[in-house]
Amino acid sequence: MANSDPRPESGPESGPESGPQSKAAAKTNDLRDALRVKPGPLNLLGYDTTAKPHAPGNKTKTAQDLLDSGPRLASLQERLFANGTAGDRRRVLLVLQGMDTSGKDGVVKHVIGLVGPAGVNIKSFKKPTPEEAAHHFLWRIRKALPAPGLIGVFNRSHYEDVVITRVHEWIDEATAAERIEQINAFERGLGEDGTVVVKCFLHISYAEQRARLLARLDDPTKYWKFNPGDIDERAYWSDYQAAYAHAIAATSTDAAPWYIVPSDAKWYRNWAIGQLLTETLEELGLNYPSATFDLDDARVRLQPPY
Repeated sequence: MANSDPRPESGPESGPESGPQSKAAAKTNDLRDALRVKPGPLNLLGYDTTAKPHAPGNKTKTAQDLLDSGPRLASLQERLFANGTAGDRRRVLLVLQGMDTSGKDGVVKHVIGLVGPAGVNIKSFKKPTPEEAAHHFLWRIRKALPAPGLIGVFNRSHYEDVVITRVHEWIDEATAAERIEQINAFERGLGEDGTVVVKCFLHISYAEQRARLLARLDDPTKYWKFNPGDIDERAYWSDYQAAYAHAIAATSTDAAPWYIVPSDAKWYRNWAIGQLLTETLEELGLNYPSATFDLDDARVRLQPPY
């Protein structure tokens, strides 16, 4: 039977031994524990892109489980939004990173699409504009942060500035190291200000990326998503894997942990990130804010003829 844990079966990245678990042990070994990056050196080759830890069943059952969990996720998001309007500074920032075709847009559509749009702020980061390039690399990131009460979603993020820039040697190693330190300080500050940061690396294989690029060529409705430059970037696959591994290992902290999400199966990817987001919101212990007005007086004033 295949190992459902995405980490290697041996070595420092090993997951828990297989076998029966007590309910108490299973409760502590939630999805976040399974996918969270552990301290130490990181080698993405040791992570199984086809693994499906904690999936409730096959493709059909897991996809349905995501849909069934939608009302719960929407309720938690509404509570976060309601508390934000009442002065609570907490908010959630979901960071999505991954190779081209890993499914960042798919997560936005299938997971974030389950919650009310009023309480969500989605930002996609592409090549910096001339104005953005003239500022510190975190300048445009700070401008896009979610307000209190919102779920912010970054489709790509400040990690582009320590991954693609490093792969193509647009910055030197000293600058990359300095930026890593600045990112850790930045994210630590976010946590101190009430932002819960959830960073997900959508991990796909080299073969799966090829299959997805070919699928776009076979579907006229997807031509607009195809960029011939993606083929050129495949030549740097190993460099990207190394750059991501370095950045993830150096910035997975208690304040802003990284989760490596096996993403060859789109249905598992969507379910897993939906669960991560739900578990994160549940941990906030959100309740709807109490009324700040006189309920009885409001009822009296709404009696006929009003």
